[in-house]
Parts: sequence; structure tokens; C-alpha cells
Amino acid sequence: MKQRHFEFYVGLFMALGILCLAILSLQVARNDFFAANGYEVQAVFTNCSGLQVGSPIMIAGVEVGRIKSIGLEDYEAKVVFSIKHNIVLQKDAMASIKTKGLIGEKYVEITPGGDERSVTPGGRLINTEPALDIESLISKYVQGNLSSPKPAAN
Repeated sequence: MKQRHFEFYVGLFMALGILCLAILSLQVARNDFFAANGYEVQAVFTNCSGLQVGSPIMIAGVEVGRIKSIGLEDYEAKVVFSIKHNIVLQKDAMASIKTKGLIGEKYVEITPGGDERSVTPGGRLINTEPALDIESLISKYVQGNLSSPKPAAN
């Protein structure tokens, strides 16, 4: 009798372990289930280095979407992302590529605008700001090529 109870608890423990592993793998893979319920928006950046498909789209630190694709259009980076349906983006909203921490993951931060018109599904955000290239800034600093403001002539 005790053997059956032991086998039952071991089986239950294994089932819970497999369930936890499945949930964890979904989280790690970043399968976002709201993407099917969202709408697509595009943005074109002069440089999107470090940005990856699946990176988050944030507004005020809250995730509102994910990047679906990154491609080249007229020698610029075209980024297509999915936004939750309940989020409305204004036509003059700004999309900026930011970094979590000093050398962390890249993401797109959307700063809302003041326009009354909103971006339609499949529409494009016009105002964009590319990622800050830390490596080029460091190399300019090391080489002494950073331009400093000149003193005003009296």
C-alpha cells in the first residue's frame, strides 16, 4: 500500500516538473500570444544595430508589443512590430532604439505624441531615433575626435 502512495507522489512530482518546464520554455522562447490580437506598425531607422526580432516595444516602461521583422528598405532599416489592439499610437509618436542597462538588450521605446490622428494598422511612424553607437563614441573619445564647444569670442 505504501509503495502505491510513493509511486503516486513521484508521478505527481514528475507531472508538475514537466508542466513547469513547459511554462519556463515558453517564457524563454518569448512566445507572445497577444501578437495574433495586435496590429502591425512600421518604422524606418538609419541604424538599428543590436535590435532583434522578438525584442520588446515599450511605452513608459510597459511592454506593448514585439518586433516581428527587420529588413532593408532604401538603405535604411525597416522595422515591423506588432502592437496590442488596446494601444493607440498617435501619428507624431516617436520610436527610439534604447538599451536596457549599459550594454544590455536593445528595445524600441515609443514616446507618445500630441496629434489627434492615430496610426492605422499597417501604418508607419515617421519620427524615429536610431540607437546610440557606444563603440563609435568610445573610439572618437580615444582618438580625441570629440568636438567640444568653442569659447565665445568677445
